[in-house]
Amino acid sequence: MLERPAPASIPNAPGAYLFKDAHDRVLYVGKAKSLRSRIGSYFQSTRAHTPRTGQMLALAVGVEWTQVENEVEALMLEYTLIQRHQPRFNVRYRDDKSYPFLALTLRDTWPRAMVVRGRHLAGNRYFGPFGHAYAIRETLDLLLRTFPVRTCSDNKFRHHELLGRPCLLFHIEKCAGPCVGEVGAEDYARMLTELETFLEGETAGVIRRLEVDMAAAAEAEEFERAARIRDRLSSVRKAVESQEMVSERREDFDVIGLEGDELEAAVSVFYVRKGRVMGQHGFIVDRAEDLSSAELMGRVIERVYFAENPLGPPKAVLVPEMPSRPDLYMNWLSERRGSAVQMRVPQRGAKRRLSVTARRNAAERFAAHKLKRAGDHNTRARALNELQDHLGLPQAPLRIECYDMSHLSGQDYVGSMVVTEDALPRRGEYRRFRLRKVTGNNDLAAMEEVLERRLRNYLAERDMPASERGKFGYPPQLLLVDGGRAQLGVAQRVVMRLGLAEEIPVAALAKQFEEVYVPDQAEAVRIGRQSEALYLLQRIRDESHRFALAYQRQLRRNRMKRSALDGIPGLGPARKRRLISEAGGVRAVQRASLEDLRSYSWLPERVAESVYAKFHG
Repeated sequence: MLERPAPASIPNAPGAYLFKDAHDRVLYVGKAKSLRSRIGSYFQSTRAHTPRTGQMLALAVGVEWTQVENEVEALMLEYTLIQRHQPRFNVRYRDDKSYPFLALTLRDTWPRAMVVRGRHLAGNRYFGPFGHAYAIRETLDLLLRTFPVRTCSDNKFRHHELLGRPCLLFHIEKCAGPCVGEVGAEDYARMLTELETFLEGETAGVIRRLEVDMAAAAEAEEFERAARIRDRLSSVRKAVESQEMVSERREDFDVIGLEGDELEAAVSVFYVRKGRVMGQHGFIVDRAEDLSSAELMGRVIERVYFAENPLGPPKAVLVPEMPSRPDLYMNWLSERRGSAVQMRVPQRGAKRRLSVTARRNAAERFAAHKLKRAGDHNTRARALNELQDHLGLPQAPLRIECYDMSHLSGQDYVGSMVVTEDALPRRGEYRRFRLRKVTGNNDLAAMEEVLERRLRNYLAERDMPASERGKFGYPPQLLLVDGGRAQLGVAQRVVMRLGLAEEIPVAALAKQFEEVYVPDQAEAVRIGRQSEALYLLQRIRDESHRFALAYQRQLRRNRMKRSALDGIPGLGPARKRRLISEAGGVRAVQRASLEDLRSYSWLPERVAESVYAKFHG
């Protein structure tokens, strides 16, 4: 059954989307100016859908999307995906939305130029795709003034060949007249080669020749001919405008985007062939090994090119970070391709922008993955039941509290408490602590102070009526601390001292090896890395670390904004800034004598005396 994705997980940006059935077959491909709005519209009242759309939604079990920079890219990507997957519910849609190509039928004796859609035939040359059919038809019509190759059908060509009379296009100089022998095979082949060269991007010679012809016609006062050449020149310049989606050149490269945390990462790969995106692939990586970011990049390249890549290695691979042993990977890819493969980190231009887009897609995929795991009720229930079994708890821990400490060289020491209920964060229950007794770098003493303050507040409130309880009036069913055996020992000591050992179970999660420690057990509790229980503990621990770090940084910012001159009566912000500027700094103000301060004519005498008294009593 198709489940609606969380709206927040869908980007409010242009892109293409795919509906898939239970067998992972693509049912439908669409494009949207806003993916969030368009995908959301499928989950509104079914009465608003056409029968065909309703049938597609009845078969679909999932929807995926790819974000791009603008609507044109979304349109081109939609076409590419339709061509690749041939979805059954795009049959009626394909003719209206498929993209036109300019084809040269090189298989014919007298090749023709034509606008085509759909299947490509071997032996012909195709240029495009182009964004709009009318644009390429207009361009072709104008190019025929410079390259008058035939555009008529084979039947019409044979008809005029038998008549011995050319059609109207010959008379208006848009066809060289091969049907009646007005042009030889060699001249026609040369004309066709020039058109191919022009369409491949070698346009400077044609433009230069037209400019020379226009100038010569004007100098000879053949103004009508000069005007026609001017129109041809204008059409040629219009034709050379880039039609590629991501690159001005017809080049092959792949772009890899990566986003994740210490436990998992999401990968998004754009396959660019002939300057346009041919497809996109993404997957989640479980960082089961202790890998550096460069080593992780190497693992990603292995999976992309040795197992997953449908197009094979391109000439260049653009990565967010070079892998460890880049020479090894480049040699390996070069061997698979049969020619040299370069790997680099894009720094500027269109490739840099596409790299940012790939990373943004990876971030969206990663956020969706996290949200899906966190939001699924069955997954959450399984995680809580697994925790109860692994940790030997009397009941599933519906309320979990996790604690972490943060400081910078012993300054701005803070603690955090984050809460989950039913495995979902309860941000309204989060609490932060500013340490009162601990000085210097002592995480264990800090943890002890925070836990004791929290649990003593609970003891003071637990016998009150529910309506009168404060923010610490309910106990956790699992008290989790960030750390190893030492931190677990602190938690044990606090709950035992307060007589809560039988009421509140405690555990510790060590970050280095993701080991879980519980009281009265020598060895760490081994929980499988793919276990939902371990994932839940890791997510709570990471959230407590983030919350503590954010508070510590806030305090540090506030402290750095404070000045020794704060709080002096009569010394407001404007006077303070001027005094610091004219005295030469805060320390100069502190050392200044009373006479020096009185020498500032703009500083009232009583304020000067207050400043002096602040630092000299």
